[in-house]
Amino acid sequence: MAQLWTPPSRNPGRRVAQIIRLKLEFVDKYKEVHREVWPEVLKQIEDCNIHDYSIFHDPSTRILFASFKYVGSDYEGDMERLRANPKVRQWWKMTDSFQESFVPGAKSSESGQPSWWKEVEEVFYTP
Repeated sequence: MAQLWTPPSRNPGRRVAQIIRLKLEFVDKYKEVHREVWPEVLKQIEDCNIHDYSIFHDPSTRILFASFKYVGSDYEGDMERLRANPKVRQWWKMTDSFQESFVPGAKSSESGQPSWWKEVEEVFYTP
C-alpha cells in the first residue's frame, strides 16, 4: 500500500519583542535610514528566519519597540549568521550610534552578549 505524502510541519515560530531608547538628536535620521533599509540587510534578515519584523517609536519616551517572529529551528545559530554578515554589522554600527541601550554592560549589536536591545516579556497575545 502506498504511503500518503504529508507536507513537513512548519515551525509555528517564536515571537520576540525588544526595546531600546532613541537618542533625541537622531530621531529624524533613524526614521530616514529605515525608509530605505539596505537590501543586503533585508535579505540576511529573511535568510535568518526572521519574519513579520516591525519597529515602533514612542516620541514621548523615545523608546523603540521591535517585534518579529522567528520561524527557524536554531535561533542562536541564525543570530550568529546575522552577526557575521559585514553589511549587517555596518548597518548596526550606524544605527547603534543613534540608540541608548537599556541593558547594563551592552556594548553594541555586533558584540552579541549582553544584547544591545532589551528583550521584553510577552504577557498577552491573541492570534
